[in-house]
Amino acid sequence: MRALVPLAEGFEEIEAVTIIDVLRRAGIDVTVAAVGDMRPTGSHGISIECDAPLAACDREEMDAVVLPGGPGTRRLLESLEVRAVVMRAAARGALVAAVCAAPTVLEACGLLKGKRATSHPDHAPEMKSCIYVEEAVVEDGNIITSRGAGTSIEFAAAVVKRLAGENAARDILARIQYRC
Repeated sequence: MRALVPLAEGFEEIEAVTIIDVLRRAGIDVTVAAVGDMRPTGSHGISIECDAPLAACDREEMDAVVLPGGPGTRRLLESLEVRAVVMRAAARGALVAAVCAAPTVLEACGLLKGKRATSHPDHAPEMKSCIYVEEAVVEDGNIITSRGAGTSIEFAAAVVKRLAGENAARDILARIQYRC
């Protein structure tokens, strides 16, 4: 299984690192793709070296596109390339997942119309076409959304469950001593 995690300047560190780490623990091949600078700095001053620029990634081979949130979500929203990657992934039935502010990217792409979804509460007003749910993690078809940094482990585990199976997700949660 392969997942693409696009990072832009201002990403939320807890969300990005949790997604990357939990998926890699499950044996999922994660490509951290730069949207802009190859070494973006998160919203709390932590920089991450990306694996490749988004344009250089083999996006058609990805089983999932997973978007961390944070103030950098604005850059994801403004990137026509990010939006195209998300829409192509959804069109071919790949998993599309977003946490915190990032579900607004899915909303802008028209992917949430009539679907159950969530986001950080600050972004609820932007989530106009979905059936907004105030749950930690919401799954509807090939889309997973989540509320924020505090739900990142549960969110990443839901992605693992869909890509590598329930046993893989349960095993990782047990190894890191997480109970949800």
